[in-house]
Amino acid sequence: MAFQILLNFFLAFVWMFLSVSFTAQTFLIGYILGLIVIFAFRRFFSTRFYLNRVTAVIKLLIMFIKELIMANISVLKVVIRPKLDFKPGIFALPTELKTDWEITLLANLITLTPGTLVVDVSYDNKILYIHAIDIADADEAIDEIKNSFEKAIMEVSR
Repeated sequence: MAFQILLNFFLAFVWMFLSVSFTAQTFLIGYILGLIVIFAFRRFFSTRFYLNRVTAVIKLLIMFIKELIMANISVLKVVIRPKLDFKPGIFALPTELKTDWEITLLANLITLTPGTLVVDVSYDNKILYIHAIDIADADEAIDEIKNSFEKAIMEVSR
């Protein structure tokens, strides 16, 4: 991915030098032309086209912001209620993520979402132990995390 980005910048600068115009507009045109060239020759690279990964990162960021807002609203509802009627609990989340940075990213996204906290990670990095401030059904919470954060992280990394 990094090689493709650097190649795209290189092609944009080559375009600027060939057109003898050193403006942002010329660089942008060169960058777009570089994207087209890299896309046309994508089968010669060992990794997938880098714009796919960039869009996956943007989707992950948008999903995290949406989950952050929804979690803030749900925690606010729990706090504002006159009677504290919530069920805190700890549940185990089995994960399919393999690398350390994927597991760290998942743990950070879960911890940064209000109302949840990753307490521990198993020694083999296959299970995350999560504390939730209000959990009605652990299986539902596991499915929600697997279908949102874990799936999006796998799109970014693989």
